[in-house]
Amino acid sequence: MKDFASIVAHFHTQGTIGEIKPLGAGLINDTYKVITTETDAPDYVLQRINHAIFQNVEMLQANIQAVTSHIRQKLVEAGETDIERKVLTFLHTEEGKTYFFDGDSYWRMMVFIPRAKTYETVDPEYSYYAGVAFGNFQAMLADIPEVLGETIPDFHNMEFRLKQLREAVQTNAAGRVEEVRYYLDEIEKRADEMCKAERLHREGKLPKRVCHCDTKVNNMMFDEEGKVLCVIDLDTVMPSFIFSDFGDFLRTGANTGDEDDKDLERVNFNMEIFKAFTKGYLESAQTFLTPLEIENLPYAAALFPYMQCVRFLADYINGDTYYKTKYAEHNLVRTKAQFKLLQSVEAHTDEMICFISNCLKN
Repeated sequence: MKDFASIVAHFHTQGTIGEIKPLGAGLINDTYKVITTETDAPDYVLQRINHAIFQNVEMLQANIQAVTSHIRQKLVEAGETDIERKVLTFLHTEEGKTYFFDGDSYWRMMVFIPRAKTYETVDPEYSYYAGVAFGNFQAMLADIPEVLGETIPDFHNMEFRLKQLREAVQTNAAGRVEEVRYYLDEIEKRADEMCKAERLHREGKLPKRVCHCDTKVNNMMFDEEGKVLCVIDLDTVMPSFIFSDFGDFLRTGANTGDEDDKDLERVNFNMEIFKAFTKGYLESAQTFLTPLEIENLPYAAALFPYMQCVRFLADYINGDTYYKTKYAEHNLVRTKAQFKLLQSVEAHTDEMICFISNCLKN
């Protein structure tokens, strides 16, 4: 059992530390709430950073520091009130760092945001809030002077993901290639179109932006009145195409079924969620988006089920070495469900184009 109090002692905190207890059920980092005994001292959040996933902690924390500082400056310039609840505040150690290495694990601390909560709900109302919040997050960071590092290199690089799949096919480690030939053919049919973001970037037509890269409803904090306070969980904030934040939210939020649904009849693309999220996103992000970025939002909606289909299929062919599986064909079931979602997105392309066009007129 870690001596949490001795870890906390390395950070500049206010007040007397009382109880330290587990907080939330995050899948990546271990998180604890640090409760102070004085009413005028803030409580804190202590996190053990998952060093296996985020291998360059110095870069990770530099990214987060640059992003939170820039957002804070934007909020001050805009005359916002209650700024301490609208941007994360990280604590420093005696050495001036925002993390502490105990010889085994990396730790960081931030101020606990009081009277705030997260929601798991994905309905049109909260999808709209998510669109506004993530669009605004990108907009505030559109002119950040710092160049951020990639905390997970090639995370949303479609060319890289296809390369991984093709290598898996060539090796055929688990002898499964022939049984999935249909899906491999369907993936290859779309490969050229789905890699167009990387191509457009190389041609100088598509910029990389600072993106969140993990856009979920539960990565926002809401106040007592249900208004969005701030975007949280900033570990994956890095340079990417805006399609990352747009498409990633819709892949999970607009799926009427489960990511690993065996009943493909349940898996469809929910246009009501798409419309609500897109309306909110364009309201706050339109200030900086280029016409090419807006034009390709339907492509972004298709890109992420396609990418996840590629990743699940590669893992299945490799013998299930990356994703946790609950049964022998789990990754194949996931592949089929993501492919069905992709087909549903493709069927709604014209409707998406029309809706975006109408949003821009209003």
